[in-house]
Amino acid sequence: MNLTRTSKYVSLLLRHKPEKAGIHLDQHGWAEVDELIKGVSKTHMFNMEILEEIVRTDNKQRYSFNEDKTKIRANQGHSIPVDVELKEAKPPKQLWHGTGEKYVSAIDEQGLLHKNRLYVHLSTNEETAIKVGKRHGKPVLYTVNAEEMYQDGYKFFLSKNGVWLTDHVPVKYLDKYKN
Repeated sequence: MNLTRTSKYVSLLLRHKPEKAGIHLDQHGWAEVDELIKGVSKTHMFNMEILEEIVRTDNKQRYSFNEDKTKIRANQGHSIPVDVELKEAKPPKQLWHGTGEKYVSAIDEQGLLHKNRLYVHLSTNEETAIKVGKRHGKPVLYTVNAEEMYQDGYKFFLSKNGVWLTDHVPVKYLDKYKN
């Protein structure tokens, strides 16, 4: 059994395409665990023990169970409209965004856009931004003047797994990081 491949499939279902396994997400992104296990089992070896292992060992803490483990959801990263009940929060002075070189000219012109997700994802440190950027080729880092954005009325949310989210980051709040 390939736990990584199964975890990626669960992520796809809970964030983007629940219909692929015949599951339903409620307005807050929750799926019935029994329904998810039944759906994933059609294509992967899967049961509650494997699901609990995926949730427990996921280094990005992508998933949350409800209190009695009858429901599960992705903490953020959705491309489908769900309200994961994020609480608005005051961000730190600076946040980071990692991307690949191929996106730099668009970012320099338009700022950071959420594209096919519900929010722009930002991190609190350079190391995480580098990891994210490497997924898109040679990494390019931006720092975000989050404190100024917040003072100017932009909203920020902190997901359960520590990712900062906002609707969009205009160019004036971005600085390309030179290391």
